[in-house]
Amino acid sequence: MTKHNLKIGLFGIGLDTYWPQFEGLEARLNGYVNDVEKRLGSFGAEVLNLGLVDNAEKAFNAGHDFRKGDVDVIFLYVTTYALSSTVLPVVRRAKVPVIILNLAPQKAIDYKNFNQQNDRTKMTGEWLAFCSACPVPEIANVFKRSGIQFQQVTGVLEDEKIWTEIGEWVEASKVANSMSHNTLGLMGNYYSGMLDIYTDVTLQCAIFGNHIEIIEPDELSALRDEVSETEIDNKLAEFASVFEIDESCIPFELDRAARTAVALDKLVTRYGLGSMAYYHKGTGNVNADTMSSIILGNSLLTAKGIPVAGEYEVKNAQAMKIMDSFGVGGSFTEYYALDFEDDIVLMGHDGPGHLAIAEGKIKVKPLQVYHGKVGSGLSVEMSVKHGPVTLLSVVEDKGKLFFLIAEGASVAGPILEIGNTNSRYKFSIGARAFVEDWNNQGPAHHCAVGVGHISTKLIKLAHLLGIEAVKIC
Repeated sequence: MTKHNLKIGLFGIGLDTYWPQFEGLEARLNGYVNDVEKRLGSFGAEVLNLGLVDNAEKAFNAGHDFRKGDVDVIFLYVTTYALSSTVLPVVRRAKVPVIILNLAPQKAIDYKNFNQQNDRTKMTGEWLAFCSACPVPEIANVFKRSGIQFQQVTGVLEDEKIWTEIGEWVEASKVANSMSHNTLGLMGNYYSGMLDIYTDVTLQCAIFGNHIEIIEPDELSALRDEVSETEIDNKLAEFASVFEIDESCIPFELDRAARTAVALDKLVTRYGLGSMAYYHKGTGNVNADTMSSIILGNSLLTAKGIPVAGEYEVKNAQAMKIMDSFGVGGSFTEYYALDFEDDIVLMGHDGPGHLAIAEGKIKVKPLQVYHGKVGSGLSVEMSVKHGPVTLLSVVEDKGKLFFLIAEGASVAGPILEIGNTNSRYKFSIGARAFVEDWNNQGPAHHCAVGVGHISTKLIKLAHLLGIEAVKIC
C-alpha cells in the first residue's frame, strides 16, 4: 500500500459565449460535471473537480491547479461544444494521461417536443446540452498534433455499462499508481543461461515508475540468525493454518522453512518491499540453507500482496504485481506440456504459489531434489481455481516493453502431483494455436496467471503506461 493514493483530475468544457445567450445552460452543464464527480468518487478515488473550463484563461489556471493538485489522471468531460484552446493548456501542463468522456445526457433528443417549441433560442440551448460529440474531433486533432495520447469513453451519462467501463479506467489508474510507488526487491542473480529472462531494469523503472532495491542473499541469511524460537513457533502455527502439510514433512524441514519465512518478513519490512524476484545457487555456504528453505515463506508473501518471482524473473515479478494489484492473484507459471487428447495446456512451476487463487489448500511436500537447482527441502503443490483465468507476460523487445495477454479457463482433470504448482488450461483457439500465437510474440517463458477475465483492464493499463498490449485470445 502507498500513502500516495490515486487522485483524479476532472474538468468539464464549454464556451463562455453561450452562457448569457442561453439561460440555464451553464448551470445544467455544471450539474452534469458534479454528477460525474460523484460517480468517480464512488470508485474509491479522490477527485479534484475544477468544474467548467470555458475560456483560455481558465484553461491555463486549470493546468496549474492540476499540477499543484498532483493528479494522476485527468477525465475530460465534454458537455457541449468548446474550443480546443480551452483544453490543450490544461492537459499540456498537467502531463498525465487523459480520458475524454463523450457522454450525452440522454439516449436521444426528444425530437417531437423539441420541434414543437416556438422559441428558437430555447431550442438552440437544448440542442447545445446534447452537443457533447461535436468538439471531440477538434480536440482529438489538436491532441494528435501535439503528441498527446488520449483515450475515449462514448455513450450516455446514466448508462451503467458506460460506468463499468469508466470504473475499469479508474481501476487501471489505481494499478498504475500502485506500480509507480512499488519497491521491487532483487535478491541474488539470474539463473545462468536463461537469456530470455534478462531485462533492462532501468527500462522497468522508466515504464512503471517503481524503485528497485538490490539485496544480497547474505542479508537474508543474517536475518535468519536473529530469529527467535517464539517467532518460529508462531510461523509454524501460520503454516498449519494455511497449508495442507503432508505427513512426510519432517519437523527439521518445517523449522528451517519457518525460520526463513520469519527472516523474509523482516527483510520485507526493512526495505518496504511490495514485490521481489530472487535466485541464488547458494553452494557450499550458509546461503544454501537459506535459499533451499525459502518456498513456503515466499508463498505466504505472495498471498499477502507481495508477489515473489523465482529464477530472478524481474519482468514476471512486475506482471505478478500487476495482477495482484487488480485483485486477481498473479501466480508464477509457465507452460511445459500439451495434452492433445483433451486439447489442454499444462502449466505450472516450482517455487512459490499464490494461496489466494488456489483450488483448495496448498499442499506442502518434501522434495529430495530441486530440479535444475541446488539443494532439497519443502515445496508447494497447488492448482489454480477452476474457472476463467487471464495470463499476462511483460515482454521486452528491442528497448521497449509490451503486455502479452490471453484469456482462458482453468479446468478440472488430472495433474502431475510432483510438489509443484500445476494446472490444466483451455483456450478458445485451442492448445496448438495458443502456444504458437503466444510464442510468435517472443515472450520470456514465464508469465503470471490470475483468476477471472481482465484483459480489458490490462489493455487500459497499457494505454495509461504508454505501451502496447497484444491479446491473442
